[in-house]
Amino acid sequence: MKRVFTWTLFALVVALGTNFGTNANAQGIADLEGKIVVDGSSTVAPISIRASDAFRKKCPKVSVPVGVSGTGGGFKRFTKGETDISDASRPIKFKELKQCEENGVKFIEIPVAYDGLTIAVAKNNSFVDVLTVDQLKKIFRASKGDGSFTNAKTWKEVNPEWPETPIKIFAPGTDSGTFDYFKEVVVGKEEGASIREDMSVSEDDNQLVQGIANTDGAVGFFGASYYFSNQDKLKAVKIVNPATKEAVEVSAENIESGKYAPFSRPLFIYVNAKSARRPEVKVFVTHFLDNAGELAKAVDYVGLPESISSVAMNHFKRRKTGTHFWDKDGEKKEGSLTELYTAENILSLE
Repeated sequence: MKRVFTWTLFALVVALGTNFGTNANAQGIADLEGKIVVDGSSTVAPISIRASDAFRKKCPKVSVPVGVSGTGGGFKRFTKGETDISDASRPIKFKELKQCEENGVKFIEIPVAYDGLTIAVAKNNSFVDVLTVDQLKKIFRASKGDGSFTNAKTWKEVNPEWPETPIKIFAPGTDSGTFDYFKEVVVGKEEGASIREDMSVSEDDNQLVQGIANTDGAVGFFGASYYFSNQDKLKAVKIVNPATKEAVEVSAENIESGKYAPFSRPLFIYVNAKSARRPEVKVFVTHFLDNAGELAKAVDYVGLPESISSVAMNHFKRRKTGTHFWDKDGEKKEGSLTELYTAENILSLE
């Protein structure tokens, strides 16, 4: 009888708009029970934690722990069916998609916000204000064994007008979607190119913040929210947009408009389709999507346009599984989120 009740309850919640107001509570939302396991990106975690905290106030009997094992670490668990929701600061990789297929894990791919990957130096750094993508390559790419490319060991090697201060790099761990995204932009697919290994790495972005803030000549990268929360310790470097040649600062407006290129990116949650049948998961994710714009703003990210949010909600309500970023042959699709995230452009897992 309890299961019949909760399914009826969910139908009422949807009809009411799932705004978690007093009407929804009157229908017995607070009686939902269970545990929703979330793991993955440390960049997406602040949004999920905020959603979890708000949800707990209305559904105190539902536990929603949020892990931060990194996007790659989260997908390792998700592809095995160990978690209900995987936070991701990049789209799922094709090999992860195939692992899901092999393990019978179908998922709903849902963007929840925009972020601007931020390149930061210490607040007291007086010389690094702007960097180009080519200069970032000089800093972060590994030297080639054939001598065709040598990375910079000091800031003077990046710009002859800068001091001969050694460069110290702080970066997310290799399981991080932020690391993957940065590597894709800066290293690319050039034959023999790779990211340098002499970096201090951590999956904990707060450790990266402290390392950059307290080390002479330090530079690093992470999601914009960690910069916005630590502006007293850090200085965000303006990035020259390759198309416009304009030096652009990281800001909500520049991320949303796409001016902050090439480091503006969407953030995602991936929901196990089997888990999505459970009443507490249905209500939690619907709550998450209904409030995604406010949640994003509360943790210094940028909300998505209504056109994308509407597609995401429809996908979830219909349990539309699959990805928008790969074709069946494993070729990555190119385009903006608005162009790719449509009802028609999906590689279904059904």
